[in-house]
Amino acid sequence: MKILFLGDIVGKPGRMAIVQVLPGWKKEHDPDVVIANGENMAHGSGFTIAGFEEVQKAGVDFFTSGNHWPRKEEGMMLFANKKYPVIRPANWPGTVPGDGYRVIEVGATKVAIINLIGQLFMREQHNSPFYRLDEILGALPDSVKIKIVDFHGEATSEKAGFGWYADGRVSAVVGTHTHVPTADARLLLEGTAFVTDVGMAGMRDSVIGDSRVNRVQQFLDQMPRSHDIDDHGIAQVNAVVIEINAKTGTASSIARLDAEVEV
Repeated sequence: MKILFLGDIVGKPGRMAIVQVLPGWKKEHDPDVVIANGENMAHGSGFTIAGFEEVQKAGVDFFTSGNHWPRKEEGMMLFANKKYPVIRPANWPGTVPGDGYRVIEVGATKVAIINLIGQLFMREQHNSPFYRLDEILGALPDSVKIKIVDFHGEATSEKAGFGWYADGRVSAVVGTHTHVPTADARLLLEGTAFVTDVGMAGMRDSVIGDSRVNRVQQFLDQMPRSHDIDDHGIAQVNAVVIEINAKTGTASSIARLDAEVEV
């Protein structure tokens, strides 16, 4: 089983870049399933149905999310309707729409996709992702061997700690949220593929996808600003491709995929 996982999609440029890059990657690497974190695809915050379907048509099979998943009212419809292949963090508190994990069928193989969010340096107060993972794994049938976790977190230490906590119990822990790709993609000791952060699909010459002019000025004057994303320029697309033994659920390799395109 081969999984291709794309980092956070940031706005229209991120969507356009995926439309350009993903078909070639699919032809070259022949993944069985493509997963992407889509929580920033609607101008940097949340989902719209049109944007979701645009990326879906480009070849993404399933979407995870993070702290921005409920930002757009229209996007909430995606989580309320199980026909859409998208999940929100499973450890989000309270009674909210959507699922925190799903089991999908990829050919004859069942794959569990789990979405969790970190607690450190996040604005919202989330439940423990560590204990929530235990609950989810306890609820999954033994027939589900492949388990992919999107850990959406700010702190590298929390992501690393979670990776070791999950090592040997899930196939992969893929970090998202910071939009900055890390160089530590590797197999942990018990066979779990791990990367601290996949990165993003978004404008290269930016501050994590947002306008560099606005964000630099915000650091200077401390005044709040909404997301402002440049429409044209060079976009980067960051991903990892993971190979997993379908019978055991153990990962055999993880490698970065990185590209730049004009949008």
